[in-house]
Amino acid sequence: MKKITMIALAMFTAVGAGAQTIYDATNIAQKELNGTARFVGMGGAMGALGGDISTIGTNPAGIGIYRSNDAMLTFGYSMTGTESNYVGNKFETNKNRWSFDNAGFVIASKIGNHTPLRYVNFGFNYHKSKSFYKNMTMQGLMGSIDNQYVSQVRSMAQQATDAQDYVYHNYNQQRLNWESNDIYRDSEAGWLGAVGYQGSLLFENRQTGSPDSYDPYIPSEADAYFLSRERGGIDQYDFNISFNINDRFYFGVTLGAYDVDYNKYSLYDEKYAYTLEGDTHVYDDEGYSLESFNRIHGSGFDFKFGAIFRPIEDSPLRIGLAVHTPIYYKLTYTTGALLTSDLYLPDDAGNERLTRTTVDTYSALGGRDMDRDFKLQTPWVFNASLGYTVGNNLALGAEYEYEDYSSMKFKYPEGDEMAWETGEADLCMKGVSTLRLGAEYKPIPAFSLRAGYNYSTAAYKKDAIKALPSNSINTDTDFANSKSMNTFTLGIGYRFSSFYADLAYKFDTYKSDFYPFYNDINGLVTPPTTEVTNTRSKVLFTLGMRF
Repeated sequence: MKKITMIALAMFTAVGAGAQTIYDATNIAQKELNGTARFVGMGGAMGALGGDISTIGTNPAGIGIYRSNDAMLTFGYSMTGTESNYVGNKFETNKNRWSFDNAGFVIASKIGNHTPLRYVNFGFNYHKSKSFYKNMTMQGLMGSIDNQYVSQVRSMAQQATDAQDYVYHNYNQQRLNWESNDIYRDSEAGWLGAVGYQGSLLFENRQTGSPDSYDPYIPSEADAYFLSRERGGIDQYDFNISFNINDRFYFGVTLGAYDVDYNKYSLYDEKYAYTLEGDTHVYDDEGYSLESFNRIHGSGFDFKFGAIFRPIEDSPLRIGLAVHTPIYYKLTYTTGALLTSDLYLPDDAGNERLTRTTVDTYSALGGRDMDRDFKLQTPWVFNASLGYTVGNNLALGAEYEYEDYSSMKFKYPEGDEMAWETGEADLCMKGVSTLRLGAEYKPIPAFSLRAGYNYSTAAYKKDAIKALPSNSINTDTDFANSKSMNTFTLGIGYRFSSFYADLAYKFDTYKSDFYPFYNDINGLVTPPTTEVTNTRSKVLFTLGMRF
C-alpha cells in the first residue's frame, strides 16, 4: 500500500480537474450474469452450445445455431444484501426490487440444404447488463496511530497542502484563495480541501518564501458513521448477424450499444469526544458531516466477434471462441457536496462557542452541480468455451473468460490521455479470470432441469487505494476492494409446441474490504478494514415463442 501511495503522490497533476476514479470505472466496466432464465440457469456457460438469445452478448456465433425464429421477454425480482463489520460493529442493509431484464428476437433465414452457407440469422437483444442498486452502512471509532488521530480531515489537509504546493511552484509563487466560492471553479484546487477549509476543519500555516501548508482540526478520537445509497444500471442493446456453414462452422458479429446511469449518495459523519467526570467519553455536539451527490451517465459501444465449430464432423463436441473489443464510453460525471460542521471556535471576545458552518457547492456554483466530461475505454475480453451434448437429454457447457482491468484507459473529451487515472488503473488493478460451468438435463423432452456455477477472481490488487489527485472534484473518499465472486444458479423449463417458459434462481456472494477514506500515518494504513459481505439473490422468469 505504501509503495502505491508514494508513486501516486508523485504523479499528481493539475492538468484538468480530476473527477472519476478507477473505482467508478471498474464498477461500470464489470458486468453481471443476466439474460434469459435458461441462460442464467446454466450459469451462462453456453458460448459453445449456442441456441439462446443471450449468447448474442458472449459468443455472437451462438445465434447461428438457430433454425427457427425466436422471441422472448424476461422479468426479474432481486434481493440485495450488504453486511458490514467494523471492529465488532455490525450493520445489515437490504434492497429488493422488480425489474424488466431482457427482451429479444432472432430471425432465422434459411439459404439452402445443399449450399455451404445454410443459414444467415439476425438477432437483437436488450438486457440489463449491470444493476447498481445497493445500500451500505458502517460505524465505529477511528482510533489513533502514534498519538495522531485517524480522520477524513487528515485527507482534506493533505489535498489542500498538495494543491497549494503545486500552484506555488508552477505559477510564480501564487496562493490559492480557499475562502472564495470561485475556488470550486479553479482547476488547480481540490474540492475536498476546499470544503474542509471553508468548514473550519483546516488550519493554515502561512510561511514566507514557501507554499502554505494546512493542518487538520481533529480535537479527539472520532466516532464515524458512513452511509451510501447506489442506484441505476447499464442497459445493453446488441445487434447481431451470424452464419451457419455446413452445420459445422458458425460465425457471428455483434454490435453492442450501452446506456449508463449511475447515481450515488454518500454521507460521512464524525463526532468528537469530550471527557466528563469519571473519565467518561461522550460523543456529542462537536463534529461534522459531509454529503456527496454523484452521478455518471452517458453511452458507449463495442464489437464482439465469435466462432463455433465442430472439430470432428460427427462428434457432439463444440468449441467456441470469442473476442470483445473494449467498450468506448463517452460519460459525464456530475457532483455536488454539502458539509456541515459544529465546532467550538473562538468568538470576537476570544471565548469558544459551538459554531455551525455550512458549505454548499451547489450554492457556491450559482445553483448548479459541477459537470466533467470524459472518455473511458474498458478492457478487451477473451472467451473460450466447450459444449457437449449426450443425445437429446443432456447438454454440458464450460467457459473461460479473461479481461485485464489494469489496461483501462481514461481520456479527456478532446482525446488526450488522463495520465493520473490511467496510471492508477495500472497500479491498482489486475486481470480477472472467470470460469463458468453449466448443465441441462431433460428427463422428458418437454421438461428441463438446469444448474450452473461461476467463479471470478478479484479485479483489485490487495494494496489498492482510492487516491485522489490534488485538484480532484471528488468529495466521496470511500472505496471497497472487492474479492473473488461465486455465483450459483438453478433453473427449470418447459416447452410447449411453440411457446416456452423458463424459471431461474441466481445467488451471488463476494466479500470486500471497505474504507471510508485513506490515511497514511508514518507508513501505517488507516482506518482499520471494514469487512463487508455482499449477497444478491435473483429470480428470473422468461416467456418465449419459437416459430
